[in-house]
Amino acid sequence: MRLFTLLLLCVGLSGCAAWDTVGESFSGISDYFTGGEDNSDPPKALVEYTQELKIQVRWKESVGVGADEQTLKLVPAIGNARIIAADHRGRVQARDLLTGKELWEVKTELPFSAGPSAGHNSAILGTSNAEVIALNADTGTERWKAKVTSEVLAVPAIANGVVIVHTTDGKVTAINEATGAKLWSYEVSVPPLSIRGTATPVVVEDKVISGYDNGKLMALQLKDGRYIWESSIVVPTGRSEVDRLVDLDTDPLEAAGIVYVAGFHGGVSAISAVDGEVVWRNESVSSYTGLSNDWRYLYLSDTESDIWQLDLHSGASLWRQKDLHQRRTSAPAVYGHYVVVGDFQGYVHWLSTADGHQMARVQISDGPIEAKPVVVDNIVYVYAKDGTLAALTIE
Repeated sequence: MRLFTLLLLCVGLSGCAAWDTVGESFSGISDYFTGGEDNSDPPKALVEYTQELKIQVRWKESVGVGADEQTLKLVPAIGNARIIAADHRGRVQARDLLTGKELWEVKTELPFSAGPSAGHNSAILGTSNAEVIALNADTGTERWKAKVTSEVLAVPAIANGVVIVHTTDGKVTAINEATGAKLWSYEVSVPPLSIRGTATPVVVEDKVISGYDNGKLMALQLKDGRYIWESSIVVPTGRSEVDRLVDLDTDPLEAAGIVYVAGFHGGVSAISAVDGEVVWRNESVSSYTGLSNDWRYLYLSDTESDIWQLDLHSGASLWRQKDLHQRRTSAPAVYGHYVVVGDFQGYVHWLSTADGHQMARVQISDGPIEAKPVVVDNIVYVYAKDGTLAALTIE
């Protein structure tokens, strides 16, 4: 059943031939994530090495059941000296950033599936029941609840008093942050077979930019949802449905007017936020987890959990770290001269930005770490899939 959570199978496929396609696709995607029927490419075992850094666990707490063994986009949100996290059964907690002390907790009984994101004194979350809810960030009390068209698997984006929600049916909906009133919506057709997940939009000036399961990156006007431009990042190729998956489920990343995006297939691309023009492509590395950057480089975990450093301006590959191969690494976070990633056994790894070699690791949970670590004021915050929330620093 776990493998079914990797796929979003829509009802567009019908008939015997179509179900044969689904079977072929399911088998292929299963092999893709597990290393094949004979498990010929298993997760690489961790080896001992001399750790160059000493990692301190400043605090560690539990947020209910976390993702409840499902594939969701529950991540911690940080703002106003507090960190807010939620689990899939409706529990939401706010804790002090430095001590982990609980500031408040509410039990909503809502099936949270994405978020929270931090707004203007609010925490915005999406649910599996096609709802978006805003909580008061100081008290946890409900401010408003809005209905959307399908499950929310992308963390809501917030800009200029507008909440942008990307749902699994391809719709982008804008909601007034203060009142919960719907402002506009835009729909993009999704293919009948895609990876479970949707990209969180990034807002660049007055544009809402997001990737879609059809392999396109699209920009809409923030104020009214008007279409501005689209760019074909990945074109479906290959014989099987798996080969033709072109999902852009990773959250776009913007730096200096350039939007960086990675696809399940089709590599990594840099796109001009002004007009959607492709600045560069690197087709040798693909990802479904996410990207991060510093002033000069781009970092990502590829589809085999190898960690890469790319040149931000050209896309050229500079180093590749294979020691965590197939360990289902999270998207990387940049922390000074280090890259931080989590893995499927609850380990957090520190790599050197200079050459990618391992510098330290610590285990904070027995559960997978799928959410990208968050770095604030030299503290790394990690949220594991079993609900473990931890703050880590270098001594």
